[in-house]
Amino acid sequence: MAKLYFYYASMNAGKSTTLLQADFNYRERGMRTLLFTAAIDDRFAAGTVTSRIGLGADAIAFERDTDLIAITVREGEEAPACVLVDEAQFLTSAQVDQLATLADFHGVPVLAYGLRTDFQGRLFEGSARLLAIADSLIEIKSVCGCGRKATMNLRVDAAGNAIREGAQTEIGGNDRYVALCRKHFIERTAGLL
Repeated sequence: MAKLYFYYASMNAGKSTTLLQADFNYRERGMRTLLFTAAIDDRFAAGTVTSRIGLGADAIAFERDTDLIAITVREGEEAPACVLVDEAQFLTSAQVDQLATLADFHGVPVLAYGLRTDFQGRLFEGSARLLAIADSLIEIKSVCGCGRKATMNLRVDAAGNAIREGAQTEIGGNDRYVALCRKHFIERTAGLL
Protein backbone atom coordinates (compact mmCIF):
# COMPACT_ATOMS: atom_id res chain seq x y z
CA MET A 1 0.00 0.00 0.00
CA ALA A 2 1.46 3.34 -1.06
CA LYS A 3 1.89 6.07 1.54
CA LEU A 4 2.40 9.82 1.76
CA TYR A 5 5.59 10.63 3.66
CA PHE A 6 6.63 14.05 4.96
CA TYR A 7 10.32 14.52 5.71
CA TYR A 8 10.70 17.85 7.49
CA ALA A 9 13.52 19.82 9.05
CA SER A 10 15.05 23.23 9.50
CA MET A 11 17.33 24.77 6.89
CA ASN A 12 20.59 22.96 6.09
CA ALA A 13 19.51 19.57 7.39
CA GLY A 14 20.08 17.69 4.13
CA LYS A 15 16.49 17.39 2.90
CA SER A 16 17.40 17.70 -0.79
CA THR A 17 20.35 15.34 -0.39
CA THR A 18 18.08 12.74 1.22
CA LEU A 19 15.53 13.17 -1.58
CA LEU A 20 18.22 12.70 -4.23
CA GLN A 21 19.48 9.55 -2.48
CA ALA A 22 15.96 8.10 -2.41
CA ASP A 23 15.53 8.95 -6.10
CA PHE A 24 18.84 7.29 -6.92
CA ASN A 25 17.81 4.13 -5.06
CA TYR A 26 14.62 3.81 -7.15
CA ARG A 27 16.35 4.55 -10.44
CA GLU A 28 19.25 2.18 -9.68
CA ARG A 29 16.68 -0.60 -9.55
CA GLY A 30 15.27 0.39 -12.94
CA MET A 31 12.21 2.17 -11.58
CA ARG A 32 10.91 5.43 -13.02
CA THR A 33 10.49 8.33 -10.63
CA LEU A 34 9.00 11.78 -10.93
CA LEU A 35 10.59 14.74 -9.14
CA PHE A 36 8.86 18.03 -8.37
CA THR A 37 10.34 21.21 -6.95
CA ALA A 38 8.92 24.66 -6.27
CA ALA A 39 9.22 27.07 -9.19
CA ILE A 40 9.64 29.91 -6.69
CA ASP A 41 13.00 28.51 -5.50
CA ASP A 42 15.39 29.96 -8.05
CA ARG A 43 18.67 29.69 -6.11
CA PHE A 44 20.02 27.12 -8.54
CA ALA A 45 18.96 26.19 -12.07
CA ALA A 46 15.19 26.33 -12.57
CA GLY A 47 13.51 22.94 -12.49
CA THR A 48 16.27 21.17 -10.58
CA VAL A 49 16.60 19.68 -7.13
CA THR A 50 20.03 20.74 -5.93
CA SER A 51 21.75 19.96 -2.66
CA ARG A 52 24.38 22.03 -0.93
CA ILE A 53 26.89 19.20 -1.35
CA GLY A 54 26.68 19.45 -5.13
CA LEU A 55 24.21 16.74 -6.09
CA GLY A 56 21.37 17.58 -8.43
CA ALA A 57 18.64 16.19 -10.67
CA ASP A 58 16.11 17.55 -13.12
CA ALA A 59 12.62 18.10 -11.74
CA ILE A 60 9.27 19.51 -12.76
CA ALA A 61 8.81 23.00 -11.32
CA PHE A 62 5.42 23.40 -9.67
CA GLU A 63 3.44 26.61 -9.23
CA ARG A 64 0.46 27.18 -6.94
CA ASP A 65 -1.92 26.13 -9.71
CA THR A 66 -0.02 23.07 -10.96
CA ASP A 67 -2.16 19.92 -11.11
CA LEU A 68 0.18 17.25 -9.75
CA ILE A 69 -2.19 14.39 -10.52
CA ALA A 70 -2.55 15.39 -14.19
CA ILE A 71 1.24 15.42 -14.59
CA THR A 72 1.77 12.14 -12.73
CA VAL A 73 -1.10 9.99 -14.02
CA ARG A 74 -1.38 10.04 -17.79
CA GLU A 75 -3.66 7.96 -19.99
CA GLY A 76 -1.77 5.06 -21.52
CA GLU A 77 1.34 5.53 -19.38
CA GLU A 78 2.47 3.49 -16.43
CA ALA A 79 2.50 5.53 -13.22
CA PRO A 80 5.93 6.25 -11.76
CA ALA A 81 7.25 3.98 -9.02
CA CYS A 82 7.58 7.01 -6.74
CA VAL A 83 6.92 10.76 -6.67
CA LEU A 84 9.43 12.91 -4.78
CA VAL A 85 8.70 16.55 -3.92
CA ASP A 86 11.35 19.04 -2.81
CA GLU A 87 10.46 22.35 -1.13
CA ALA A 88 7.11 20.84 -0.13
CA GLN A 89 6.37 23.75 2.20
CA PHE A 90 5.42 25.73 -0.93
CA LEU A 91 2.63 23.32 -1.90
CA THR A 92 -0.95 24.47 -1.46
CA SER A 93 -3.31 22.46 0.75
CA ALA A 94 -5.09 21.29 -2.41
CA GLN A 95 -1.81 20.05 -3.88
CA VAL A 96 -1.05 18.09 -0.71
CA ASP A 97 -4.48 16.52 -1.07
CA GLN A 98 -3.54 15.62 -4.66
CA LEU A 99 -0.41 13.88 -3.34
CA ALA A 100 -2.57 11.90 -0.91
CA THR A 101 -4.81 10.92 -3.82
CA LEU A 102 -1.77 9.67 -5.75
CA ALA A 103 -0.85 7.42 -2.82
CA ASP A 104 -4.35 6.31 -1.87
CA PHE A 105 -6.06 5.84 -5.24
CA HIS A 106 -3.22 5.43 -7.73
CA GLY A 107 -0.82 3.38 -5.60
CA VAL A 108 2.10 5.78 -6.03
CA PRO A 109 4.30 6.35 -2.96
CA VAL A 110 4.93 10.06 -2.38
CA LEU A 111 7.97 11.38 -0.51
CA ALA A 112 7.65 15.10 0.29
CA TYR A 113 10.57 17.06 1.76
CA GLY A 114 10.35 20.54 3.22
CA LEU A 115 10.59 23.04 6.01
CA ARG A 116 8.13 22.77 8.86
CA THR A 117 8.12 26.45 9.82
CA ASP A 118 9.11 29.84 8.46
CA PHE A 119 11.43 32.48 9.93
CA GLN A 120 8.71 33.54 12.39
CA GLY A 121 8.11 30.02 13.66
CA ARG A 122 4.81 29.72 11.75
CA LEU A 123 3.75 26.76 9.67
CA PHE A 124 3.80 27.00 5.90
CA GLU A 125 0.53 26.08 4.17
CA GLY A 126 1.93 22.95 2.55
CA SER A 127 3.71 21.85 5.72
CA ALA A 128 0.60 22.34 7.84
CA ARG A 129 -1.45 20.13 5.53
CA LEU A 130 1.30 17.50 5.31
CA LEU A 131 1.60 17.41 9.11
CA ALA A 132 -2.16 16.92 9.26
CA ILE A 133 -2.60 14.11 6.72
CA ALA A 134 0.72 12.39 5.90
CA ASP A 135 0.91 8.71 6.76
CA SER A 136 4.45 9.09 8.09
CA LEU A 137 6.19 12.12 9.57
CA ILE A 138 9.97 11.88 9.59
CA GLU A 139 12.15 14.57 11.10
CA ILE A 140 15.57 15.06 9.53
CA LYS A 141 17.87 16.42 12.20
CA SER A 142 20.01 19.52 11.91
CA VAL A 143 22.34 21.01 14.50
CA CYS A 144 22.43 24.45 16.09
CA GLY A 145 25.84 26.02 16.74
CA CYS A 146 25.45 25.01 20.41
CA GLY A 147 25.10 21.32 19.51
CA ARG A 148 21.37 21.04 20.22
CA LYS A 149 18.87 20.00 17.58
CA ALA A 150 18.04 22.92 15.27
CA THR A 151 14.29 23.33 14.81
CA MET A 152 13.97 27.02 13.87
CA ASN A 153 14.96 29.08 10.82
CA LEU A 154 16.29 32.54 11.65
CA ARG A 155 16.24 35.04 8.77
CA VAL A 156 19.20 37.42 8.86
CA ASP A 157 20.31 40.50 6.98
CA ALA A 158 23.71 40.96 5.31
CA ALA A 159 25.27 41.86 8.68
CA GLY A 160 23.84 38.74 10.38
CA ASN A 161 21.15 40.61 12.35
CA ALA A 162 17.86 38.86 12.98
CA ILE A 163 14.93 39.88 10.79
CA ARG A 164 11.44 39.48 12.24
CA GLU A 165 9.16 41.17 9.70
CA GLY A 166 8.62 40.54 6.02
CA ALA A 167 7.03 38.18 3.57
CA GLN A 168 6.78 34.56 4.65
CA THR A 169 8.68 33.46 1.57
CA GLU A 170 12.08 34.91 0.77
CA ILE A 171 14.32 32.52 -1.10
CA GLY A 172 17.83 32.16 0.22
CA GLY A 173 20.38 29.85 1.68
CA ASN A 174 23.14 30.30 4.23
CA ASP A 175 23.33 33.98 3.29
CA ARG A 176 19.75 34.58 4.50
CA TYR A 177 18.95 31.86 7.05
CA VAL A 178 20.53 30.24 10.09
CA ALA A 179 19.19 27.00 11.60
CA LEU A 180 18.96 27.34 15.38
CA CYS A 181 17.57 25.54 18.40
CA ARG A 182 14.50 27.19 19.91
CA LYS A 183 16.50 28.72 22.79
CA HIS A 184 18.96 30.49 20.49
CA PHE A 185 16.19 31.51 18.10
CA ILE A 186 14.40 33.23 21.01
CA GLU A 187 17.63 34.84 22.20
CA ARG A 188 18.47 36.16 18.70
CA THR A 189 14.97 37.56 18.22
CA ALA A 190 14.59 38.96 21.78
CA GLY A 191 12.72 42.21 21.71
CA LEU A 192 11.53 41.44 18.21
CA LEU A 193 8.88 38.85 19.09
